[in-house]
Amino acid sequence: MKVAVLGYGTVGVGVYEMLVSAKGLECGPVLVRPGKEDKAFKVSSLDAITSDPEVGAVAEVMGGIEPAFSYACQVIKAGKHFVTSNKALVAAKGVELNRLARENKVAFLFSAACGGAVPFLHNLALARESDEILSLGGILNGTTNYMLDAMQRLGLDYGDVLADAQRLGYAEADPTADVSGMDALRKIMLADAVAYGKLPKDGLLNEGIESITAADVAHFQSRGYTCRLLVSGGKNSDGSVCAYVEPVLFRSGAPECSVLENYNMAKYEGKNSGRIVLMGQGAGRYPTASAVLRDLSGILRGERYMFEEDCEEAAANNAEIQHCYYVRLPAAFASSVPSESAETSGEVCRLISKALSVKEMHALAKELREKGAKVFFAAIGE
Repeated sequence: MKVAVLGYGTVGVGVYEMLVSAKGLECGPVLVRPGKEDKAFKVSSLDAITSDPEVGAVAEVMGGIEPAFSYACQVIKAGKHFVTSNKALVAAKGVELNRLARENKVAFLFSAACGGAVPFLHNLALARESDEILSLGGILNGTTNYMLDAMQRLGLDYGDVLADAQRLGYAEADPTADVSGMDALRKIMLADAVAYGKLPKDGLLNEGIESITAADVAHFQSRGYTCRLLVSGGKNSDGSVCAYVEPVLFRSGAPECSVLENYNMAKYEGKNSGRIVLMGQGAGRYPTASAVLRDLSGILRGERYMFEEDCEEAAANNAEIQHCYYVRLPAAFASSVPSESAETSGEVCRLISKALSVKEMHALAKELREKGAKVFFAAIGE
C-alpha cells in the first residue's frame, strides 16, 4: 500500500524514513509548504495526493486543528485511509472524523496521538471488546515527567529544567500545552473515547506543573514523597466519564516513582484482566513514527476504527473521585482549605486537606488564585 504523508517535520521525516523498509508499505508523496518542494517526492498541493489512485492511505503528522481537519476530510472523502498522530485534531474533531470515515468505508486510526510508541490506545481498543475497562490513565507527557524528575533527582529549579527540556527538544519554545497539563488532558480525552465511547468535551480539569517550586520539592521529598503529573479517566457510577490531570504525590516504591526522564507509563484496569501497565518512549521522531507505522500496518491486517460507531461527545464528571491533597498556599488563606494537618513557616502554609472531590479541589484552587494567592496542590496517591 502506497502511503502519502502530510507534513515533513520531526515526525514526518521519521515516518517517511521508516516507510522505506516497512513490510507491505511504500513511500508516496509528501505534502510540504509551497516553495519547499526540493525533492521529487515533495508536493505542495493536496490534490496531488487525493487524486493519485496509487495512494491507499495518508498519514497526517502536521499538528494543529486547521488545516489538518480540512485536509483529513478531503483525504477521507477521496477514499483514502487516514492515520494521524495529531491529538489536538482527534480531541476536537474525532467524533466527526469517525463518522465520515465510516460513511466512506475507510480507516481512521490514531494510536500515535497518545503515548508515542506506547501502544496504549491500541490495547484499549482491543481490551474493550472482551473486558470492562474500570479505570485508565498514567504518566502521558514526557516533557513534564522529565522536568519533575530533574527537579527531584538533581535538585534543579523550574526555570532551569524548563530551559534544559527546551534545549533537548522535549519542550517547545512555547511550552504551555505541556506544562499546563493540556497536552496530557487531550490524551485522556482520547483514551476515554476509545474505552467508553464518550469523548469528553466539557467539565474537563487540568492542573499542570507551572506552580511547583524547588521549595515545594524539598518539603514533600523530606516527607518521603515523589511527584508525578498524572492523567486519570474512567467511568463513574452514573455512566458518565471522568477526565482530569493533576500532580500526584507517591510514596517511594510506587511504580510511578520509577518512571524517569521523558518516559511514559500508561495503565488501565480491566474487570477480568486486572491492572495492565505499559511503559516506553512517549514522544520523539522515531517513537511517534513507529506508532504511525503500527496503524498503517494495522490497516493491512484489516483494522479500521478505534472509536466505536456510536462514539459521542459528552461532559466529564469529576465530582465522584475524591483524594486528600497536599496544598501550599499563603498562610493568610489557609483557613479556606479544610485540612487534616498543617505546617506554617512565615507567610507560607503547607497542609494536607480532608478528602475533597477533584472538582472541589480544582475549583478551590481557581478561587484562591483569583484572590491573588499563589497555590500549588497535588493529590496524595494511594
